[in-house]
Amino acid sequence: LSSTAPGRISMGGSYGGGYGCRIGGFGGGYGGGFGSIGGGVIGGGIGSFGGPVRGGPGFPGGIQPVQVDPTLLRPVHVDIDPQIQQVKCQEKEQIKTLNNQFASFIDKVRFLEQQNKVLSTKWELLQQQGPSGPRKNLDVIFENYIQNLRRRLESLLGQRGQLESELQNMRQYVEEYKTKYEEEINRRTAAENEFVVLKKDVDCAYMTKVELEAKVGALTDEINFLRYTGVGLAAHVDLEVRRQYEQIAQNSRAEAEAWYQSRYEELQNTAGRHGDSLRHTKIEIQELTRNVQRLRAEIENVKKQNHQLQAAIAEAEERGEMALKDARRKLEELECALSKDKEELARLLKEYQELLNIKIALDVEIAMYRKLLEGEENRLCVDNPSNVNVCEYLYTVFSAEWLLAWVS
Repeated sequence: LSSTAPGRISMGGSYGGGYGCRIGGFGGGYGGGFGSIGGGVIGGGIGSFGGPVRGGPGFPGGIQPVQVDPTLLRPVHVDIDPQIQQVKCQEKEQIKTLNNQFASFIDKVRFLEQQNKVLSTKWELLQQQGPSGPRKNLDVIFENYIQNLRRRLESLLGQRGQLESELQNMRQYVEEYKTKYEEEINRRTAAENEFVVLKKDVDCAYMTKVELEAKVGALTDEINFLRYTGVGLAAHVDLEVRRQYEQIAQNSRAEAEAWYQSRYEELQNTAGRHGDSLRHTKIEIQELTRNVQRLRAEIENVKKQNHQLQAAIAEAEERGEMALKDARRKLEELECALSKDKEELARLLKEYQELLNIKIALDVEIAMYRKLLEGEENRLCVDNPSNVNVCEYLYTVFSAEWLLAWVS
């Protein structure tokens, strides 16, 4: 209560120093003053109403008692403070600001409640799955994959053993054909040597025949010479000698021709037999050469298949190792994400609990301030029988209170 001029008293009341309201960490004061209305002689004032609220919920500072000045009961000349409109405008702006802040605070609380419900649902799902659910599923998947790889490896090893046995058989066949080929080469060489020896014998027989024919010719010439020279031999002697020589020549010629013919036929038979054997040997050699080439090609194919199988086995093992590492990495990431989600859920639960505590404290403060305002209004109405309408003056305060109660 302050005096501004003689006969004029200005009454100022502060609902800022007296009415301190902590809403979401914001504090605001509602100030106002009123004086005489219509030249009345009764003045009233509202002093520190309720006292400042400090220390958050629970009112550790306590509620300050209402102090009434007895001099206010005396009739005085009361005039309206010219700054009351400006103060009311400021109060309205402050109330709008506080209402906006409180509305944003309520939106944040609702958003956090929704997030809390979502996280609670996730947490229930994770609890239903169990702590080792994903790990067990991954273990089963990787066990099946490893078993498939092992079965494939066993089949490849079986094929490898079969191919190695076939390779050994092919090598044995090659060795056998090589031995036969060498035997046929030796037989061919022996036949060629025998043919050369027989050819030498034929040449010797032919030379003997030529020599005998030359002797027959010489004897014939000698007989003719003796016949024409007339040595004085008797005709009988001549005929006998001639007959003997002719007989000897015929016998020698017949023997030579027979021996030569027999040797020639024998050589022809031998040459024919060796020629057939040589042709068969050549055919077998060609067939063996083709078989050797085919076996070499098959051996190369088997080696290539073996290398491919070894590469496939190595690649499968590498893929299995990579898949196992990737699965372990993903499992670690899932565990890390799960721990982060748990931490985030705990943090949100903590924030939600804090917001609930703040909301409860605000509800308590609002109820307390409502009771204080109702009591103060009743007291002012009883103490001031004039037309001073305190309800209009406190309209903004009640509107803010009603808004807070409706939002909560």
